[in-house]
Amino acid sequence: MFSATAATCGIAGLATLGVVIRPWNLPEYLWAVTGALLLVTLGLLPWQEAVAAAGKGLDVYYFLIGMMLLAEVARQEGLFDWLAAEAVRWSRKSASRLFLIVYGVGILVTVFLSNDATAVVLTPAVYAATRAARVEPLPYLFICAFIANAASFVLPISNPANLVVFGTAMPPLLEWLHYFAFPSVVSIAATYCLLRFTQRAELARDVADHDSSPHLTTSGKIAAAGIAATAVVLLAASGVGSDLGLPTLGCGLAITALVLAFERKPPWPVFADVSWSVIPLVGGLFILVEGLDRTGLLPALAGQLKAMAAAAPHSTAWAAGLVTAFASNLINNLPMGLIAATTTQGAQVSHEMTGAVLIGVDLGPNLSVTGSLATILWLIALRREGEHVGARRFLRVGIVVMPPSLVLALLALSLMAL
Repeated sequence: MFSATAATCGIAGLATLGVVIRPWNLPEYLWAVTGALLLVTLGLLPWQEAVAAAGKGLDVYYFLIGMMLLAEVARQEGLFDWLAAEAVRWSRKSASRLFLIVYGVGILVTVFLSNDATAVVLTPAVYAATRAARVEPLPYLFICAFIANAASFVLPISNPANLVVFGTAMPPLLEWLHYFAFPSVVSIAATYCLLRFTQRAELARDVADHDSSPHLTTSGKIAAAGIAATAVVLLAASGVGSDLGLPTLGCGLAITALVLAFERKPPWPVFADVSWSVIPLVGGLFILVEGLDRTGLLPALAGQLKAMAAAAPHSTAWAAGLVTAFASNLINNLPMGLIAATTTQGAQVSHEMTGAVLIGVDLGPNLSVTGSLATILWLIALRREGEHVGARRFLRVGIVVMPPSLVLALLALSLMAL
């Protein structure tokens, strides 16, 4: 029993390490899928249970596919180029103003479309804006990664991980806002100030004047309206406690079909440019977490957490939030969110405890380049544009931005829980 447990933990650990550091520059999904296949091949996890575990991510797959379709059709129809030109025009040649505009748009996209949408939808637009402004793109591209996590607990729909962590114990919207509105404001404001501080040298430069904006075609307007309509649909689905995956996929397919029919274009270019590799990555991570759960480690952890919460609820909430935040950077916040959901739901802890864990899962990944699924999607989007951000460069920014923001957000949650 011990050897099986040790083997499962070792495989899961090596697989997640491969996802985080990408040895030999192999894609992230290869490590997650290889780890999952090893669990099944070595008999550590029956294939039926592995298939069932992968099936638990169905809603996440639907959500990601829908968002990636929306982003790709919007990119191909010139929506991002038009938005970029508008952002540069409104900046009036001020790098600081352009930084603030991009940050504000990032907040809106994250809150109403999710942090994954910010990575997928906003990153190409920001890259286009920096090309139009003829400025160094990374200070503005960093916004897409950091705000995607900093604003991801404003609403339940702001991050699919929120629905995973709370599960069936999801509080009503007004109660959610009672706990998370103030911590979200603190997280967003602190992240802005600290991120701007780290990029102060680049923001001292002027932005190039952009005399004319590209014309937004009718199909581009349809794509924009589709993205806005998707936000409304997701809010409505969240309000009635419905899953978000199928509505997002339906919107993505419908808008893609409408735009392609209007332009009389084949669908293959859109589907060919979607980053499909993220789907097996997520599926592999679900299977790895199922393997850990089968060892009995997670139920044992739930029992320990329940005992600690009963003895010292406030200090345990702080400890859980901090541990979850830093652990998310070691194993990625998607498996960490699944582990946290299994543990907190098994321990039947308070909303304050679950809230602290949620903030750790959502905000903690701002420390490392592969801490969250949204940041991995951001990396994939950057690679498509020819940009590369290494783990060390991201860490130099994250170590300044994340820890103070996390502590302030947890403090704000503690005040709301009094």
